[in-house]
Amino acid sequence: MSIQVSTVPETAAGALKASSDHRYTYLATLLSQRPALETPAFKPDVAALLQELRDRATAQAHELAIPSTREEEWRFTDLSPLLQTSFQATTACVSFPDVVDWMLPEAARSRVVFVSGIYAPHVSAIANLPPGAIVGNLASLSLSEPQLARIRACLGQQPGAEEVFTALNTASLTDVAVVWIPKNQVLEVPIHLVFLSDAQETATISQPRCLVILESGSSVTLVEKYAALTPNAGVYFSNAVTEIWLEENAQLNHTRVQEDGSNAFHIGKTAIAQARSSRYTCNAISLGAKLSRHNLEVLQTGEQTETTLNGLTRIRDDQVSDTHSAIAYTKPYGKSRQLHKCIIDDQARAVFNGKVSVPKPAQLTDAGQLNRNILLSPKARVDTKPQLEITADNVKCSHGATVSQLDAEEVFYLQSRGLDQASAQKLLIDAFALEIINQIPVPSLQNKLADHVEIQKL
Repeated sequence: MSIQVSTVPETAAGALKASSDHRYTYLATLLSQRPALETPAFKPDVAALLQELRDRATAQAHELAIPSTREEEWRFTDLSPLLQTSFQATTACVSFPDVVDWMLPEAARSRVVFVSGIYAPHVSAIANLPPGAIVGNLASLSLSEPQLARIRACLGQQPGAEEVFTALNTASLTDVAVVWIPKNQVLEVPIHLVFLSDAQETATISQPRCLVILESGSSVTLVEKYAALTPNAGVYFSNAVTEIWLEENAQLNHTRVQEDGSNAFHIGKTAIAQARSSRYTCNAISLGAKLSRHNLEVLQTGEQTETTLNGLTRIRDDQVSDTHSAIAYTKPYGKSRQLHKCIIDDQARAVFNGKVSVPKPAQLTDAGQLNRNILLSPKARVDTKPQLEITADNVKCSHGATVSQLDAEEVFYLQSRGLDQASAQKLLIDAFALEIINQIPVPSLQNKLADHVEIQKL
């Protein structure tokens, strides 16, 4: 008796192995191109700390691979276009004449600028900070022993440090943007962190890192901006990580704007630890990049913490924008509200995955989550997955998602009041987006973002 064995599964298995091997080797190539740590630029203790973090993260990253769509957390976002591009690390800071396109008048004297991951002192401006406040880059800061010990306890210590892109960022550390507000200090002006990237003939990779520490009773507004240095920037990859530590009763209003170039890849993580009675608000705006992903991870470590997450994604053409958020409660009386909106046109694709975890110790939790999406084209697509994981038995939690087109009756109503169809559609889209934009406590940034949404084609 003869037995025939199909070779199709073997072929598929071989292709899968080849793909997996490529994802390992691609990450290894990125690790091999990371810039060396310029130890003379740092004090010996700081250089030793950064080298220790780099070595540990490098060992972790060598065990990892670039994720594929076979992994649950990445099944809607295909990184194949990234894998088809060879990147080189930027080793020098590019000078440019002014920063008028990225300047906020409210933060004219409280701005820190990095170009391709490298600190740019000639366009940064830090002055008139209250006593004890620290804003700048780690390499140029003069830190006392207690301050250095605190940096050591915070930098690279947020949960999720072993995630592949976070590990890659840590393994490539060459400098850190630092915002440190001392106890009971309330800053009246916002802090503006600007991260600019650029590539022309050669695709480049930059890996910005931020560390934000708010001591007990302190308060500040922080604006974090990612953008292309030139309007016609080529292909580049920005892999950013921001770690935020809020002590008891601290308050941070954080706006993160991603407006990278149309050929760019952007992967970012924002990790937040909240102590008792702290309040954190994030306004995450995603407008640019060919492919982008933002991982927003909040850990409430104390009672009576409050978290507010506002998000707006506005994409078109063939852009892909992925937002993954996670709020983890650990103590009673926590509260969170999340509203994420997506406006999707042409053949663009948005992804939203929001997870709220409420274990048994987190009794009397109050959590609400909503994802609202508007599709402006028959080929536009959104994959939405709001999640609640609850084991506590005395909570108030809700979640939901809506996907729709512009309401024809609303458009008709506006036309009946004298508007043409395009103006009526534009007005509805503006109103949809401004619910998020108006939450930003910086008027000039509100206006810029409103203008950006307005000029996008329908």
